[in-house]
Amino acid sequence: MTTQKTNLLALGFDALRSFVTDLGWKRYRADQILSWIYKRHAGEIAAMTDLSIADRRLLTEKASLAHLHILTRLKSTDGTEKFLFELADGKQIESVLIPETRRRTLCISSQAGCTLDCTFCLTALEGLKRNLKADEIVNQFLTVQALLPEGEAITNVVLMGMGEPLANLAAVSEACARMIAPEGLQLAPRRVTISTAGMVPQMEAFWKGPVLVNLSISLNATTDAVRDRIMPKVNKLYPLAELMAACRRAKLPPRRSLTFEYVMLSGVNDSLEDAERLLFLTKGIRCKINLIPFNAFPGAAFQSSPEDQILRFQNRLLQSKLRTTLRKSKGRDILAACGQLNSEFAN
Repeated sequence: MTTQKTNLLALGFDALRSFVTDLGWKRYRADQILSWIYKRHAGEIAAMTDLSIADRRLLTEKASLAHLHILTRLKSTDGTEKFLFELADGKQIESVLIPETRRRTLCISSQAGCTLDCTFCLTALEGLKRNLKADEIVNQFLTVQALLPEGEAITNVVLMGMGEPLANLAAVSEACARMIAPEGLQLAPRRVTISTAGMVPQMEAFWKGPVLVNLSISLNATTDAVRDRIMPKVNKLYPLAELMAACRRAKLPPRRSLTFEYVMLSGVNDSLEDAERLLFLTKGIRCKINLIPFNAFPGAAFQSSPEDQILRFQNRLLQSKLRTTLRKSKGRDILAACGQLNSEFAN
């Protein structure tokens, strides 16, 4: 009978230390292994050269470094790459690597499918298949990083892929802790962003927790009538008044602010009256607005607002000194842009 090997990538820091001591090794061996996993991104146990040959042989008998299985890897004309991963149980998720001048941003998933039903998002069509475990969330980073050329590193992580991260709060919090920990990926907290559709109790639990990475809120409407239409499930649970009140109560670290994401849908939420209401909704909140042109997908019921209308909307916000950025969509040609992820359309 073959004993199943332990996947070292699936172990939290304390669990890895226990695993090492169970082998009869000194505790410092765990720190060596953690360094190989999170800092030097080893692809195999044989690469852990500060372990003796005998120790590496024993570790190989007992454990493995099981990165995620890549089903497809697509590259956009703009350099964006999309990865379709297969999990151990056959479920599939997607991650997107977005190269910029000095940054490499990885957009990762927190669920297989999504628990919400936002009508402008392709992922919602899958429904929820299951939550991801903390190690499956972090493993997206480890797997993609291992593929990058030497000297090239992922600098930023956004949990804006498949799923509603705060519907999987415990696993997402643990994953973020691994990302920013000294013995983990050592990312600065400001370089990790969680995006939520506005799950108020989970937002407040997150702000009270120990891991204060960035939180970005997908707002997308200035009236409940419109938000009920485009984000029905979450807005019926937590209407705009409740959501914005929670944002006003948020105790943010100094020099940190909330980001409100706003997908621009032609004739739906892009009028100058919407801009005025957005100014009113966000008054008194330390925040910025990130305008996102809608990214089309097969069967979509919406169109992106025309560029001139987006600029008029943005200029109205800027006139009132509300920080407003316009996101440049990347990876549209491979369905890798915001709102386009769906494992069923990946091949």
